[in-house]
Amino acid sequence: MAEITAAIVKELREMTGAGMMECKKALVEAEGDIDKAVDVLRTRGLAAAAKKAGRATNEGTIVALTNEDATKAVLCEVNCETDFVGTNDTFKGYAKRIAQAALDSDAADVEALKQVTTDGETVEAVLTEAIHKIGENMQIARFARIEQTDGAIATYIHGAGSLGVLVAFKLGDRAVAATDGFKTMSKDVAMQVAADDPVSVSRNDVPADVVEHEMSIYKTQAAESGKPEAIQEKIATGRLEKFYKESCLLEEPFIKDPDQTLTQYVEAAAKELGTTVEVVSFVRYKLGEAN
Repeated sequence: MAEITAAIVKELREMTGAGMMECKKALVEAEGDIDKAVDVLRTRGLAAAAKKAGRATNEGTIVALTNEDATKAVLCEVNCETDFVGTNDTFKGYAKRIAQAALDSDAADVEALKQVTTDGETVEAVLTEAIHKIGENMQIARFARIEQTDGAIATYIHGAGSLGVLVAFKLGDRAVAATDGFKTMSKDVAMQVAADDPVSVSRNDVPADVVEHEMSIYKTQAAESGKPEAIQEKIATGRLEKFYKESCLLEEPFIKDPDQTLTQYVEAAAKELGTTVEVVSFVRYKLGEAN
């Protein structure tokens, strides 16, 4: 059993919003496993689905870049030791060079990216130069590259690079990608992903293990009601439906107008643009969450 320290109790409280005593009891029941303790609290109705991203600790920056016609984009996270360096223009310049190399290459992972040549030197050499010049240890944490040849990709970076998003759209007419209307709509969708951290684009994309995990919690909660099994099943199914509406991007209330769903907002924008617009995929990085 892992030691239950005041720090881990505090961390669980920050993740779930539950009281200190409830968090400590849940950790004891879960034998110190913080993820299991989250489920204990959720079963008792004391916490919503907690975001593990709240446990991020690393500093650095996230860079988003696209090619000229926005059909290809990359999201790249580069870590350093302190927030002071993470917001430094010199560090950000190196991070942008690394991200550009990731965008221009076909490297499949970080180790392959380090061997890519940019401006006559490898990305690994660029990283080493940055470490020597700035005086802090640095690493390429991760990157994601996506392409949408029949549409366009929108990017969004929050603040100084603490969070980044890519959203891919399929368009009936690719020419609308250059219009102000599309740029406004696509940025709104990217900001929605940043703000709400959805599980997937639609309910059909939610991983089966996530659905199974959620349903097991809802069934346990329903069983504790003491109601007949048929009613319990309806209760659990109803809660799963609520999960979909809160966790699937297209079903979420639009952040700028909660009276409509994001699907309704996109459909209205598509009508004004005179073409079809489909949200295909997204990537969302929060600084430090990969560690």
